[in-house]
Amino acid sequence: MTGSVSRRQLAVMLGLAPLAGALGAAATPPRKWAEISPRDRIRDRHFPNVELVTQLGEKVRFYDDLIKDKLVVINFMYATCEGVCPKVMHNLGRVQKLLGDRVGRDIFLYSITLKPQLDTPEVLATYAEMHGLGPGWLLLTGAPGDVELLRRRLGFVDPDPEVDRDTSNHIGNVRYGNEPLTRWGSCPGMSDPQWIVESILWLDWPQQERDEKGARS
Repeated sequence: MTGSVSRRQLAVMLGLAPLAGALGAAATPPRKWAEISPRDRIRDRHFPNVELVTQLGEKVRFYDDLIKDKLVVINFMYATCEGVCPKVMHNLGRVQKLLGDRVGRDIFLYSITLKPQLDTPEVLATYAEMHGLGPGWLLLTGAPGDVELLRRRLGFVDPDPEVDRDTSNHIGNVRYGNEPLTRWGSCPGMSDPQWIVESILWLDWPQQERDEKGARS
């Protein structure tokens, strides 16, 4: 085994860093906390089960309905953004096409607005229609405090507090993960779409094994 690390592996390791760092913050955790599974620790620290509303007007719980037992892709945006949002959303549209009918079946895309006061379900529905978002890709809004909690818990935070307070300069990253297998990564939203797809599918090892078995049979 060589010491080299592929670009995709590096992205996954970097994406896991905020989660791993948070999990290892306490050097000597209490016995009770030590008995909690890694999956439950990540859920409790990073996936608050807040209520959100889709562009279809449906109320959903972030963990129970959107994250649990799923392979997901998450980014933050807002409908009137004139900066990185349109470019990232267009790029994710290309990702969706490459993933094909797996989107909405066993891979789910979630874009959460940074301006929930303005981006009502109706506004998001219009945005989804204008940009041709297909099934399996939800735009989400909610209470401002809940959206801010999600942004921070998911690691979409700039280390400079002044920059972080300005939503027009928000981080254009994408986080992706396999929740039941506790595999998470992230990458710039403007990365090559094929590479983003490969990175997402790299976390889906059981599906890869099934595909390989099917190819050999």
